Amino acid sequence: MATSRVGEIKAAIEALPEEEYAQLRQWFSERDWEKGDQQIEADSESGKLDFLTQETLDEKAGVCLGKEDVSRRDAGAQRMTENELGTIILESAIAVHRELGPGLLEIVYEVALAYELRRRGLRAERQVPIPIKFRGIKFAQGFRADLLVEDRVIVELKSVERATAAHKKQIQTHLRLAERKLGYLLNFGEALMKDGITRAVNGLEE
Repeated sequence: MATSRVGEIKAAIEALPEEEYAQLRQWFSERDWEKGDQQIEADSESGKLDFLTQETLDEKAGVCLGKEDVSRRDAGAQRMTENELGTIILESAIAVHRELGPGLLEIVYEVALAYELRRRGLRAERQVPIPIKFRGIKFAQGFRADLLVEDRVIVELKSVERATAAHKKQIQTHLRLAERKLGYLLNFGEALMKDGITRAVNGLEE
């Protein structure tokens, strides 16, 4: 596995050594993001990126850290507070944004951030269906969380020039319906990641 974070992120995006991704790997190694972006968008729409599952990324993280390290860090993460988890999430988002820059597709940041969080010992699930209830009616999939970290922190990702008030209200609604206490809206489209962070709480003790 490549030693640089860019190489590790590229390995996570590849996930499987399929020959058809040779050109995509070359674009990423050359930082020709526009061509890589276009291919990822096309492959995502056609279902070719369905292999980027929890299991394949966990396997990559296991190779990077070693299985014993993964187990040890998982145990440590379970003892963390929501705010401690939030600190690691933000540090990871800043690291990904610093390496990749703004303006890529959301799926790239989603995969990269999930991978970075796993490298740091957290359990990060992608596109998690969240059930909700309304007056006795249960919806098995009220919405999908972009990332669910340690089953406690919801992370929604955007890659737009500026997050709107509606985007920010959405993460608050998701927290309330999912009965979670902490969430983040992370907009990777900002020039500086710190300007793209919106924190939302739902009954969290500070």
